Amino acid sequence: MHKSINSSFKLRPLAAAVAIIGINMMAVPLAQAGSLNLGDLLVSSTTYVDPGFGVGAALPNSKSGSGVASAASGFCNSSDCVNNVWNNSLASSAVPGTGGNDGNFGTTSGIMLRSVNANTGAVTGSLDVTAAAAAQGLNLVTSFASKSELALNVTPDGRSVTFMGYNNTTGRLDVSNSATPGISGATYGEPGNTDTANPTFRGVAQLNVATGALQYTTTNAYAGNNGRAAILGSNGLYYTAGNAGNGNGSSLITGANGIQLITPGSNAPSTPSATPGTNAIGAFNITQLGYTADKTAKDSNYRGLTVFNNTLYATKGSGGNGINTIYQIGTAGSLPTGTGAATPVTVLPGMNTSLASATNTPHPFGIWFANDHTLYVADEGSGKATDFTDKSTKAGGLQKYVLQNGTWNLAYTLGGDIVGQSYTATGQGSLAGISLNVTTDGFRNLTGRVNDDGTVSLFTVTSTEGSVLGDAGAEPNKLVYFTDNLSYGAADASTATSTELATTLMTASVGEAIRGVALPVPEPESYALALMSLGILGVAAKRQRRQG
Repeated sequence: MHKSINSSFKLRPLAAAVAIIGINMMAVPLAQAGSLNLGDLLVSSTTYVDPGFGVGAALPNSKSGSGVASAASGFCNSSDCVNNVWNNSLASSAVPGTGGNDGNFGTTSGIMLRSVNANTGAVTGSLDVTAAAAAQGLNLVTSFASKSELALNVTPDGRSVTFMGYNNTTGRLDVSNSATPGISGATYGEPGNTDTANPTFRGVAQLNVATGALQYTTTNAYAGNNGRAAILGSNGLYYTAGNAGNGNGSSLITGANGIQLITPGSNAPSTPSATPGTNAIGAFNITQLGYTADKTAKDSNYRGLTVFNNTLYATKGSGGNGINTIYQIGTAGSLPTGTGAATPVTVLPGMNTSLASATNTPHPFGIWFANDHTLYVADEGSGKATDFTDKSTKAGGLQKYVLQNGTWNLAYTLGGDIVGQSYTATGQGSLAGISLNVTTDGFRNLTGRVNDDGTVSLFTVTSTEGSVLGDAGAEPNKLVYFTDNLSYGAADASTATSTELATTLMTASVGEAIRGVALPVPEPESYALALMSLGILGVAAKRQRRQG
């Protein structure tokens, strides 16, 4: 059986029963210590934090003298959210009378992890990661509304998850476009970066789901932009995906972009340096496919990340440069080491090779391998209203690719019953009474599970059109799942798309955003303990019968 690090697993009936017994005996008490439950879905989310600025007040960290608040400091300033704080990030022409806005606008917010029953959507446990980190003297937050952050990936042992964040506290402005400590200042910074927020480390977090134990490694990678995903390889090294740069670029920015290799515990230097502790292990350039060079650093603007059969894969689905597609990082069967010759980065055969600037190009985000010839891709769409009107852009969906004669061919796309559909999200707490009409545009992070009946369960997070708030990442979204027949191919497209429909497990409230999804697995020791228990119980039963 093939198994990918991003949680592809299946349990035989006996093993499943053993696992259940093991969880009841051992894993539950451990999970309670971390307030999360192994074996359930793990979902990451974040909720907007009011930074406390008032109407008309100049925003700190905005372009010099131009940033003003065009709405109250709350998430919404009207019941329909037409007046909202996200107007601050719009072009000045879109918000008359503001005199120019903060194009870097965003606030840091806390990271929440929840265990979710994969069948019912019931929340079975939760952990405020930001608070847990603070208790250990660590600063760990995400950025609201950076929609590409907080992907979750399961470690090879199945017990922990990895994700990326910022070494900062909540309620800070514009951190996601800030420099990093090792890439800052007049000499080592990035010319043209309009974000004046204090330099902030990005970081890789590794959380043991059962115990709540947290490891955190800082990095100078992704200066001027955001880290999006991290995964622990079987070699004990972290691989991360993200984007760098918010200005005119520099050699250090190029080196801080794309796929990075990070040794757990090797915290980055905090003093500006010609070697700031980044380790890009390979880059893609559109000249490889015969195109004229563009902004080289942006060709490696990656989002999704996974490992399957000891091979590293990444996706690119945003930005006006490069090619939005699926990439293989390095050679098949061998994880990159960052030593020797540059790691080759290639487009998977059959995947898109058109420039991102072309019409109707895809926007791949999460990827999940069911086996060595079946690949599922979550496409988030462009986030623009034109996805459903003049079609100059493209809506997303959950795509199934089948490998045939060395080429990945699209069999069909699921999600037609939910993509393009609208629903009403409501506010909780301080946002009670606020409602927001949201339109699903596609899907972002993705994981799955192979079932014994020949189907796969696919769990994914929706993306939205972004037409109300003006920022698709700030809109509430959903956690949904599909059940697909693994044997279906292109000939079964009509049956699949008409019968394999989305089931909603969780809907975010206004001011909340769901980000990542993963499937940690019960600890292997639990199986052995359960088997031992079964043996002990069996012996006891025999003795009881003999005594009777």
